[in-house]
Amino acid sequence: MLLQGFLERAAEQMPDTVGLVCDERRVTYAQLDAEANQLARALMSLGLGRNDRAVILCHNDVAPVLGLWATLKADGVFVIVSASIKADALAYIVNDCSARLLIAEASKASVVEQALPSCPSVVGVAWADAPAGTLPPTVGSLGLPEVRQAFDASRPPTRNIDVDLCALVYTSGSTGRPKGVIEAHHNVISACTSITAYLGNSEDDVILGALPFSSSYGLNQILTATRVGARVVAVRSTAFPYPIIEAMQRERVTGVPGVPTLFATLLSLSIFNGAELPHVRYITNAGAALPVPYGRQLRAAFPEARVYAMYGLTECTRVSYLPPEDMDRRPRSIGKGMPNEEVYIVDDLGNRVGPGVVGELVVRGSNVMRGYWGCPEDTALRYRPGPWPGETVLYTGDLFTMDEEGFLYFVGRTDDIIKSRGQKVSPREVEDILYELSQVSEAAVVPVDDGLVGQALHAYLVLKDGQALSESGVLRHCAGRLEEFKVPQRAFFKESFPRGATGKVDKRALKP
Repeated sequence: MLLQGFLERAAEQMPDTVGLVCDERRVTYAQLDAEANQLARALMSLGLGRNDRAVILCHNDVAPVLGLWATLKADGVFVIVSASIKADALAYIVNDCSARLLIAEASKASVVEQALPSCPSVVGVAWADAPAGTLPPTVGSLGLPEVRQAFDASRPPTRNIDVDLCALVYTSGSTGRPKGVIEAHHNVISACTSITAYLGNSEDDVILGALPFSSSYGLNQILTATRVGARVVAVRSTAFPYPIIEAMQRERVTGVPGVPTLFATLLSLSIFNGAELPHVRYITNAGAALPVPYGRQLRAAFPEARVYAMYGLTECTRVSYLPPEDMDRRPRSIGKGMPNEEVYIVDDLGNRVGPGVVGELVVRGSNVMRGYWGCPEDTALRYRPGPWPGETVLYTGDLFTMDEEGFLYFVGRTDDIIKSRGQKVSPREVEDILYELSQVSEAAVVPVDDGLVGQALHAYLVLKDGQALSESGVLRHCAGRLEEFKVPQRAFFKESFPRGATGKVDKRALKP
């Protein structure tokens, strides 16, 4: 089976079911399939061939969903990038993967036109919302509105098999230039199958699509929903929370995927609760650790919903989840490996370690992706031979401990651990202590070079509306809860935190 089989099966079995909602547009699975077929033929006419890459530059809307399905149906490889990407970053990704085509909103014409002169591999651009006669003057332009009249809606023939590539998902580049994670059809199908199994997804679900589709977590909502015939409610922006809640109420959303920054915003609104949103049956968190207070607040606001703390990486989509019934007993755990997957912890020599010992987490399963596009050295570092001949496992680069029952506890990234006064400090541990302060909405701990202690810890805090704290009060709290070498040297207060495209806090931008 190929990934687009999710859509084709849904179109055959439930053609009149609405699969995607964005603003006023409601698209059934039959419509999605037919329009994706037409667009696939259009992309092929522009020059997209087997294994060619198509970069998609659109906000969360119907266009990127059609674009990814159409690229797959044309035997291509889709690459969704952030809608806020700048021209130089776009050019870097296009050139890195030698993309053949672009699919873009007309509102992004200036970014595309700035990037294209330095992108010799591009032979055409499909504009998502530009009717004929108004297309920006780029190579091989085609407007999606005219595709319905010009191309056949039957499914184009395909030659791909499930070990062929389906997507490149670029990492956020926290340790340098973004890298494209190579995803084959069977990798993504495996991940989606496991995730829908433990979440219990079905065709009755209505899933919020507020996370950017360019992120692995946001993209996953489209793919898992289509696998079971559920509906996605796409939200173009999270800048204004009330339209998100209005969409949740109107569409009777049952699944709410989020990250801590989104939950911090929504939890500040009294309307975000089970009484106002009675159809919510589950809430998931990934992308960054769910602070313990947020977990408690979400369960208090939605007592009938199941709240899942999860952990994943683009390199394998998802690793683990904490069953909601275990959240009280293990509030700082990110659970166990998901179905059809094995996880274990190794020391610096690659030997498995026992309970309570800090080591690097290793993931074994068919959800482990293929490596990094054009980066053999980085691939060899993370994707290594497994315990059985011929297999590859993922060395995550993240430090964990595991308890006697196999539950995982995040310590920090191997490149994120702070070395202060000759001791190793996990920023997550200090941040958990900062979140104990009821006035704190968000917390981040970063290292600052210091000639005396090596790296000093600086704490940055965003306070809840109307709340006040002093630096001395913060440091006293930490001193009472942490060993001396883990206590921040300074505490600073911010109105908000800088964020990357996926909503994660950009700690590099916080450093003085």
